[in-house]
Formats: sequence, structure tokens, C-alpha cells
Amino acid sequence: MTTFGVGATSMGLLGSVYFYAYALMQIPSGIMSDKFGPRRVVAVFTLVTAAGAILTGIASDFNMVIMGRLLIGIGAAAVYIPIMKMLSIWFRKNEFATQSGMMLAVGNIGALSAAAPLAYLNTALGWQTVFTGLGVVSIALAILSYIVVRDKPSEMGFANIEDIEAHENGETVSTEAKPAENISIMDSIKMVLGKKSFWPLAIWFFFYYGSLMAYQGLWAGPYLKDILGWDKATYAGLLTFIGIGLIIGCPVSGYIADKVLKSRKKTLIIGTIMYTLLWFAVWYFNGMDNPLFYKILYLLFGFFAGFFVVCYGQVKSLFPISITGTSTSLLNFFPFFGGAVLQQVCGLVIASYGLNALGGYTSAGYQMAWLLLAVGMVIATICVYFSEEKGL
Repeated sequence: MTTFGVGATSMGLLGSVYFYAYALMQIPSGIMSDKFGPRRVVAVFTLVTAAGAILTGIASDFNMVIMGRLLIGIGAAAVYIPIMKMLSIWFRKNEFATQSGMMLAVGNIGALSAAAPLAYLNTALGWQTVFTGLGVVSIALAILSYIVVRDKPSEMGFANIEDIEAHENGETVSTEAKPAENISIMDSIKMVLGKKSFWPLAIWFFFYYGSLMAYQGLWAGPYLKDILGWDKATYAGLLTFIGIGLIIGCPVSGYIADKVLKSRKKTLIIGTIMYTLLWFAVWYFNGMDNPLFYKILYLLFGFFAGFFVVCYGQVKSLFPISITGTSTSLLNFFPFFGGAVLQQVCGLVIASYGLNALGGYTSAGYQMAWLLLAVGMVIATICVYFSEEKGL
């Protein structure tokens, strides 16, 4: 905001560009993953992410930053779905939620890197230098993933997971060649979007993850600065607790769904109710000037936010294995579309209340934004209650 002299509306646009790009790339990423294999897609689009980071790092105006953010969104979008597809190929059905949680736990270390550690690097080197450095690291990761990763166990001399499960279940017929594999791209999309049980999860995900991205991804930092007057190092350190909570919550929720409750829906209902209550706490205690309070709140907030990982196993169970990439990518459109929409909506709401005497946004504006997100989570709770589940 300081570097290019932009306000809340422009920052909302900057935040939302990533999520619009991410959302729009979901279906293409699933199709490309099926056609070219996860390894190639991950390597190529990690390079796209690197290009976006470097462009942001060398940007001389706000429009270049927007373009960099757009490329980062496109690149990151086409990495996540191939990884989820790879997990479905390499692990058993009753391991999928747990492994998805582990993968997201590792990924959410990035949330920690986006908080306190990067804040210190930003102070020492400047934010554009940091972005350039991240771009260089991404290039190295793209090369490494192409060299090391393999799409299927058979490419490394192992048995396919379908054959292993068939053997464990006493079956003698391989499940490799099912008629469902001949489903065309358009028919698979119609199959997913035409299934009524898909939509409660889609709407739930719009609000669940969208609210997290609106808060952690953009507006929590300005709130802690404008209302509580905390410096960047202080509030970045506090936001780290959301990342820690996510790192714990993702694998724990997957394990609960796979091994404890043996129900994805029950796990999601519990997580959604708790996450909704925490959103009302964010709204009700708006303006609370107590770092310990925020450490506890954010740790719990991140922990129950991490329960979202279970929904991938739930939607995967509703459709044939041959269209897992399509069903997952269609579902994954909604959280990032939600992030884009809710970041902008929050920006408009916050800006509509004007500025306080110190030039920051008002407490009333932030509180109204939090209330809207909390109400959205009530809608999400209703949706997940009416969602469909099939057995592990």
C-alpha cells in the first residue's frame, strides 16, 4: 500500500486477482493432469509461478504487481490438483484424507513463511527482493520435481494401489480398465455439476476457505495495524499462529476422518461448527487489545480451519475414480472463487466506513466485515449438514 500509494479497494483487487486466477484454472489443471500426467504439469506451472514472483519483484508500478499476482495464481492453481490426483493414485482410499492432510500441513508451512519470517526478510531486504528470491527458489523446485517425481507406482517398479487393494480384499480381477475411463471431458463435467450432492459441498467450501483467505490472506494484518496499532513484526508473529493451527489441523482432521470417526461428513460438521463459533468470537471481540488472546484464538482458528482437507475425500467418493481429477478440480474452484469474492467484499465494506482520525480504517468497518463472514459460515454449516457421504 505504501510503495504504490494504493488504498483498501486496490488491495482487495490485488488479493482477489490471485484467487480469480486460481479458481479459473481449476478445471484446466484437472484436465491437463489427466492428459499429460501430474509430474509434467507440476513442473511447468511451478515455472509459471516463478515468473510471476520475479515479475512482482521487479515491478515498477502497481499494474506490474497485478500481472505478477495473476501469474502466481495461474501457476499455483495448476500445481495443487495434480498433487491431489497423485495422492489418489499412490495411496489407499482409507489413507487419502490423512495423506491429503499431511500434504497440506507441509504446504501450510508457507503460511508461516508468509508471516513472521518473511516480515523480517522484508524489513532487511525489501519485499520486492524477497519475491525475486522466491522466484529463483521456485525455478529450482520445478527442475527438482521433474527429475524426482513419478506419476504412478508402476513407473518406479511398484504395484499399482488398485491391485494392492484388490489383493487385500481377496479380489483377483484388476480394476485398471474400467468403462468409466472412457467418459469424455464434457460428460465428466456434466456428471459432477449435475449431481445434486456436489453443490452443498461447493457452497460450503466457498464460505469456509473463502473466509479464511479473506482474513488470514489479506485483512487480518491491516486490522491489527489500524485498530490495535501494532507494528508489522508484532502482528505478523501473531498471524503465524493461524499457520501453526493449520499445520496441526490438516493431518489431525484427516486422521480423525479415516481412523477415528471413519466418517468424513461427521468430521466436517464438527470442524465447521467450531470454526463458525470462532468466527463469531472474531466479530464479538473485535478491538480486543491482548496479544495472548489472539495467540489462542488464532491457534484454534487455524486448527479448525484445517478441517477443510476432509472434503476432498468426501467429494472423491461421490464419483468414479476415473474422473477424480475433474471432480476435485471443480470442487476446488469454489474456495478460491470465495477467497476472491470475499476479499473484495470485505475491502468494500471496510472502505465504506471511511477512515479514523489516524488515517486507518475504522473498527466498525472491520467488525461489519467479520460479521458478514460469520454469517457466511452459518450458511456453510447448513450446507455441510445436508451433504452426502459414501463409505471409506
